[in-house]
Amino acid sequence: MNTAHWLERSAGKTPEAPAIFLGDTLVADYAAFHRKAGQVAAWLSARGIQPGDRVAVFAKNAPDYLIALYGIWYAGAAAVPINAKLHGCEAAWIVGDAGVKLTLTSAGLTEALQAAQAPCDVVEMQSGAYRAAFEGPAIAAVTPQNPGDLAWLFYTSGTTGKPKGVMITHRMLSIMTLAYLADVDAVTADHATLYAAPMSHAAGLYMLVHVMMGARHICPGSGQFEPGEIFDLARWAGRVHLFAAPTMVKRLTVAGKAAGTRGEGLRTIVYAGGPMYNADIIEAVDQFGPIFAQIYGQGECPMAITALSRLDVADRSHPRWRLRLGSVGRAQAGSVVQIGDAEGNVLPVGEAGEIMVRGDAVMPGYWRNEAATAKTLVNGWLMTGDVGHLDEDGYLTLQDRSKDMIISGGSNIYPREVEEVLVQHPSLQEVSVVGRENAEWGEDVVAFVVLADGAELHPDDLEAHCLEHIARFKRPKAYYALPELPKNNYGKVLKTELRERLMDMREP
Repeated sequence: MNTAHWLERSAGKTPEAPAIFLGDTLVADYAAFHRKAGQVAAWLSARGIQPGDRVAVFAKNAPDYLIALYGIWYAGAAAVPINAKLHGCEAAWIVGDAGVKLTLTSAGLTEALQAAQAPCDVVEMQSGAYRAAFEGPAIAAVTPQNPGDLAWLFYTSGTTGKPKGVMITHRMLSIMTLAYLADVDAVTADHATLYAAPMSHAAGLYMLVHVMMGARHICPGSGQFEPGEIFDLARWAGRVHLFAAPTMVKRLTVAGKAAGTRGEGLRTIVYAGGPMYNADIIEAVDQFGPIFAQIYGQGECPMAITALSRLDVADRSHPRWRLRLGSVGRAQAGSVVQIGDAEGNVLPVGEAGEIMVRGDAVMPGYWRNEAATAKTLVNGWLMTGDVGHLDEDGYLTLQDRSKDMIISGGSNIYPREVEEVLVQHPSLQEVSVVGRENAEWGEDVVAFVVLADGAELHPDDLEAHCLEHIARFKRPKAYYALPELPKNNYGKVLKTELRERLMDMREP
């Protein structure tokens, strides 16, 4: 099954229903959305794209993004959405690893990808070459796909610092979408989803359920997360759904209090992508009401591991409501969740261990990376690398992230990829990167460095060096020079000790 059939189905059912907006301006109804996707598919086919080929989208949120994704799927190709905040070199690496034949870009990103010599054709979606697609015919029908065919190639970094391509199939997307309706929230045709978070990640995945139900899709005119704009659009549109990282929820709460608004028009905010502190979600519910739900997922099981319902988030009557609020909820309908030891043996209720998941929403493996697949998929279980425990009612609580991942503003940052860039600077001998708590963004990137003989610490030079090689949001916000890094007997840097030093620095 090609999940893009859901757009064809909605267009046939309610062709005149409003589909895509830029701000409060209607861009396309469902008939036009379907037609434009078909025209993009025909244009792709004319350029030699065949079913199974990979087509990347390196773009900012905009109506063109939605149409391009469905055009790719209509053609039977697999989409490779790339975070628009990545450096051109990072995006080009993904393009090469995925064997992408064509990359669609938005203005401002084309040059970065071309400068990095991406090994594929690059077409800007605002160019005449691309706009010509909408003057031509549409394909006759959506290209059939098998449930196990690749639909979305999602690149996520690992402990080695090298991005890995998670193979997301049409079956996985179908299970994820149906689980949303079963465990997260209802969606009807008079609802709207607002894309304030990147479509290359969770917000784009949740596009599917809203297309299936014939709901509205709103791209903020700013193309960014702006609380005031979100409040205005929600008030105008009504019944708005929003995906947000915990740091975004906190910013909305602060802005809502300052503006004296209760978030009129906001129906549902699903939060995920980082730790949500109880005090922050309690404050958010007090400000906006019972509109929040939480999910826990990974690229390897997208958005589909557990869910904490809006009733659980808003409940203050259950004797263990604080513990439940600090959890990530119960297993979603398409997943089985267990806690395992180092050998993958299932542990009793209440014991902490690695979170293991199985089900039809779990990936078949990493793209062309058998070693990483074998390490992550063990005896039918997805080994998440996260540590947690289950209570007697099935609520899962995350206790730690075993991979040292830093989450800043909802974006994942892996220390190794920052370290590999910094150690190339001639003034540095050794580097270790850790996360530092930040009230607004969740965490900051901080680097502990050992200087080369005779060198001095110049943060401005190091920042310029980072900006040449990695995305701006990954660069360290502070540098601390040490005579040597703390290490164990095996020579491994003790990052726990570095984090303790950061905590000591904060004490008065």
